[in-house]
Amino acid sequence: MKIGGLDIPNRLFLAPMAGVTDTAFRLICREFGCGMVYTEMVSAKGLYYSNERTEGLMALHPDEHPAGIQIFGSDPLIMARMAEKITESEGDLIDINMGCPAPKIVKNGEGCALMRRPELVKSIVREVVKAAGKPVTIKIRKGWDEASVNAVEIAKIAEGEGASAVTVHGRTREQFYAGHADWEVIANVKRSLSIPVIGNGDIFTPQAAKAMLEQTGCDGIMVARGAQGNPWIFRRISEYLCSGVVLPEPDAGQRVIMAVRHLKMICEMKGEGLGVREMRKHIPWYLKGLRDSAAIKQAVNSKTTMIEVEALLTDYLRSIS
Repeated sequence: MKIGGLDIPNRLFLAPMAGVTDTAFRLICREFGCGMVYTEMVSAKGLYYSNERTEGLMALHPDEHPAGIQIFGSDPLIMARMAEKITESEGDLIDINMGCPAPKIVKNGEGCALMRRPELVKSIVREVVKAAGKPVTIKIRKGWDEASVNAVEIAKIAEGEGASAVTVHGRTREQFYAGHADWEVIANVKRSLSIPVIGNGDIFTPQAAKAMLEQTGCDGIMVARGAQGNPWIFRRISEYLCSGVVLPEPDAGQRVIMAVRHLKMICEMKGEGLGVREMRKHIPWYLKGLRDSAAIKQAVNSKTTMIEVEALLTDYLRSIS
């Protein structure tokens, strides 16, 4: 698959998720067959004011390419200037976030709030495309609410201003992540564009991935919550699309071992204190549905060192084996 002049090894994408898709998790997902990963959302204003933490979000490991840098903002000129800065980085493309539903984002007129202002969308995409020396894509939702479904309109504007691909999450902003994703809106966008369309929403199984491709005709599939604690989903989707074989889900041992590996990676990359704190959200995802895991999920929150967390997980695995 191609996005602009960028070759993507397959049709599977890991969604950018704030506080989730850091370097450690992206590398793990790449290892399991994800074709394209994205950084967490990067604030254009944060880059403009040289915020150290914001700049750190753009760091990429050599083994995770192709990788996109996702930015958010609402000022076309600041977005364009930061696109120039990103062009000098190792990111392979720039993705503009127009789908984040978080209140703190939309109250500033950013994220999904941009879908309420098509003329601003046009200006932002135009200026970023002009400034960028690499492909520019956008990620949108179905619309703000059911009374203002305008994914096709926004997608066509982006294509007209030079965007190289569009990702569509089949929910409105008002839905957040509730209910079911509307795949028909993804199909409508695909029918309206000549550039690649990536579908997003409710991909938790290999069967769902295949169904989305068949029902929408989309060019790629983006997995978000379905990958949390479950990087195996990319290998399982790939195998199912290629052979029709549904590989088994990871067993308890594989899940706990991967949680320990993830823990060690994130502590090495971010330091033990921050790494342990951030694993407090990943470990419940890895253990979801496992026997007697509730107590372990709670106990993790009281641990402050990597050795303590590793010992907790190792003892838990022994107890259920």
